[in-house]
Amino acid sequence: MQPPCLKEVSEVCLSSCCPAPLFKLSAHHDAMSKSRSTSAACRRDFAATTSSSIFPNTQFTNHESLPSLQESFSDFTKVYPRYQETAQVDQIRAQEYYHLSQSNHTCLDYIGIGLFSSSQLHKQESSSQLNSDFPFFSISYKTGNLKTQLLHGGQESELESAMRNRIMDFLNISANDYSMVFTANRTSAFKLVAESYPYKTSRKLLTVYDYESEAVEGLINSSEKRGAKVMSAEFSWPRLRIQSAKLRKVVVSKRKKKKKRGLFVFPVHSRITGSRYPYVWMTMAQENGWHVLVDACALGPKDMDSFGLSLFQPDFLISSFYKIYGENPSGFACLFVKKSAISYLESSTSTGIVNLVPAKKLLQIAGDSSGTDTELEQISRLGLQLDALGTASSFSGLISNHTTQTRRLEREGYESAEEGANRTGLETSEIWESETHANLIKDKNSRSSGNGDSLEVVCRGLDQVDSLGLMMITNRARYLINWLVSSLRKLKHPNTEGFPLVKIYGPKIKFDRGPALAFNVFDWKGEKVEPVLVQKLADRNNISLSYGFLHHIWFSDKYAEEKGRILERREGGVKGMDANKLKAKSDLGISVVTAALGFLASFEDTYRLWAFVAQFLDADFVEKERWRYTALNQKTIEV
Repeated sequence: MQPPCLKEVSEVCLSSCCPAPLFKLSAHHDAMSKSRSTSAACRRDFAATTSSSIFPNTQFTNHESLPSLQESFSDFTKVYPRYQETAQVDQIRAQEYYHLSQSNHTCLDYIGIGLFSSSQLHKQESSSQLNSDFPFFSISYKTGNLKTQLLHGGQESELESAMRNRIMDFLNISANDYSMVFTANRTSAFKLVAESYPYKTSRKLLTVYDYESEAVEGLINSSEKRGAKVMSAEFSWPRLRIQSAKLRKVVVSKRKKKKKRGLFVFPVHSRITGSRYPYVWMTMAQENGWHVLVDACALGPKDMDSFGLSLFQPDFLISSFYKIYGENPSGFACLFVKKSAISYLESSTSTGIVNLVPAKKLLQIAGDSSGTDTELEQISRLGLQLDALGTASSFSGLISNHTTQTRRLEREGYESAEEGANRTGLETSEIWESETHANLIKDKNSRSSGNGDSLEVVCRGLDQVDSLGLMMITNRARYLINWLVSSLRKLKHPNTEGFPLVKIYGPKIKFDRGPALAFNVFDWKGEKVEPVLVQKLADRNNISLSYGFLHHIWFSDKYAEEKGRILERREGGVKGMDANKLKAKSDLGISVVTAALGFLASFEDTYRLWAFVAQFLDADFVEKERWRYTALNQKTIEV
């Protein structure tokens, strides 16, 4: 039975507690203190009522004993009655992303912000007037100087100008304060900063990541080559919160004169564990002479509305976008640089900046024999990219049927498509399949007016997020992720000790946790089931998961014995006397399965994941699948 106070707590808490930073400027200190006290009590009540109301006094020891989807949803809406207010999301999903239902696919591996809807693509395909051999736009790499590009810009197409305006408007970033460049992906954006940052005078690089990231590793490697002293925050076991005492010692300067000390890279959220980090770290870093780079790639699609950009004003900000949720993970990233910080950058020629090239221009170049060798070479390369599109890796398998063979440790939206293309011997292909002017771009004013802003990009994915708003998206994700966490913890092995099937890393049931989850599955003997095996079996069940590697974990003396059992060395980690101490330390961690709930995630998605994981309660199922996985991955040694 639902506790009498639950409905009241749910309604009051979710309407009064804003997911914005917990501290705000106010002229009334007493009012602020009262608000914080109410907010803290609200969060505690939410966690307590969630824990006591979802399958109360129940443990599931057999996957066949799970309640049905319909029964579970009925109980879910009793616990979270305001979930019904998010029905507009389900309507958008049914009308604009019907491929998810048609394929019966559960996508829990998309991180970033979606630009377009599936309906938007397929409606234009039936009426497209363009040659289908060419996409509406692709990205074109260019070698250049980041500082020069930021200061003076370059020739920009109407498409690029319109896309730039739409994205900056969506993220609430003012063109008066920030300059922006399109980059191929998140990795490229980080590398551009690393190759232009003045490490000769500001030597330190400090990162705050509890997981291994290809993009961050690229940043670190490029920075070290330029003389940077690299440091990282650590995360306390078992909750994986920032080890505040250690980080504060590194961030705070003892010198009275606060000269620029280096680059502080702050992700706001962990895209693996769902941990949210206090924004006060940004303020502390700025007050102590650090340049601040905010990695906004793990933020929810409307979280920038509550970020407080005008309050913090980071020197750099990186955000990522993918094409279509559940269908096309390719896309691009955006690097924003505060105009007052551009002068600090050094001139450096590098790659990673891209142009968005309209199909109309590509068609004109292809049909014009006077095109330059470089232009014609790009067209030829584009044709090869299109031919190979079917072999590129996709997050959720609708582009390729071989995603289980190509999925990497960390899935980062558009970057997975890039990696898949690289494995087929191609350059990065960021392709939007045969979009038309009629569907993606509409005239705002007459072309003859000569107004550079005469076009507006129709990004239906962004429009849908804007129409839903911050509160609806945040609340829906909060209900779903906390139900999933609570339900997974109800799964116990059928033995006398009641050993838990699932271990969750980072925050558990929590009001303001992010919609990402890191976990592992353990068999009845307490041995971990390999995350890659869990991911592959999920793929076979039409559920797209990822797997990653948690690192920089700090254990107090209390957990010294546990440390030896838990930590493992990452495959391919550094070895020997020449190994960098920080790198060697970061190679120790925990491999985990990861799931991320996008704004289109439904209760059925979370239920399907729960029911899939519950299958591991069957010891025969685990042993059979483990044997099969081992047999298929035997290495053949030629003598």
